[in-house]
Amino acid sequence: MAKVAIVGCGAMGSVYAALMTSAGHAVHAVTLWPDHAAAMREKGLRVEGASGDRTVRLASAGTTTEGIGACDLVIIATKAFDVAAAARSCAPLIGEATVVQTIQNGLGSPETAATVIDPDRIAVGVVGGFGASMRGPGHAHHNGLEMIRFGAFAGLPRARLEASAAVWESAGFTVRLFDDIGRMVWEKLIMNVTFSGTTTLTGLTIGGVMADPDAWQVAQACAREAIAVAGAMGIALDVGDPVEHIRRLGGKIPDARPSMLLDHRAGRRGEVEAINGSIPRLGRAHGVPTPVNATVVALIKAREALLPPTGESCPV
Repeated sequence: MAKVAIVGCGAMGSVYAALMTSAGHAVHAVTLWPDHAAAMREKGLRVEGASGDRTVRLASAGTTTEGIGACDLVIIATKAFDVAAAARSCAPLIGEATVVQTIQNGLGSPETAATVIDPDRIAVGVVGGFGASMRGPGHAHHNGLEMIRFGAFAGLPRARLEASAAVWESAGFTVRLFDDIGRMVWEKLIMNVTFSGTTTLTGLTIGGVMADPDAWQVAQACAREAIAVAGAMGIALDVGDPVEHIRRLGGKIPDARPSMLLDHRAGRRGEVEAINGSIPRLGRAHGVPTPVNATVVALIKAREALLPPTGESCPV
């Protein structure tokens, strides 16, 4: 049994927490949502969807890392813009053999975490095909369990990387380990770039975007710009035809709403800068035009500027 802390236990983190707890691990959940933490403490954490329907009792659930102590595995599952604060909060959780996994959408999170945490402790994580959402405090849902991938950020020994992956595997996740983390991250990024911005702007599900000719035209253009940037950077995507790869994965979770859309609907800012925004930034550096992603980013930022403040309540 491993001692695991999930820092940023929102929709995705709740899926991890429930399945790992079911497998016998001692899981401590840390979330910014006080009502979510309270519900998990009082009634347990319920997760339903592709993995079944279960309610589990966690080792602890709270809004800080205080009192948890050193863990075998720390999973930073916050939004990209919260990684710096989350990494700083992890100091009490890190012991001599602790592995820290960063799992965010977009680019830049491991580098941010590594300014605070020893880079040789960090594993870069990529997950996808979950379609996770909150049904209410203490209650999450997910549409699938498609992709779990990890690689060492710097000098994390292979044995410790494999040990951390084994925790996931024991909980029913299928894990692949990568030496080429650039390829690993970009194979997920092109999926995010395709659907995150377009679903946020249209309100459609992933399947809805693929079924609508106009929305799919924009989504494909976002994808092709990202693929072109990856090529200019020398990143070799090993997925066959990348657009068909995206369509195939999207077809497995047609009812899913990406987290950026869910954040927008809940009145919170999303990760557009880390996802679609990364394409124009890198495109400029490598001489690749990226007008569609740039337009998508500008439109989403304009909409986010109109969002009212909502506090930190768990979305229903």
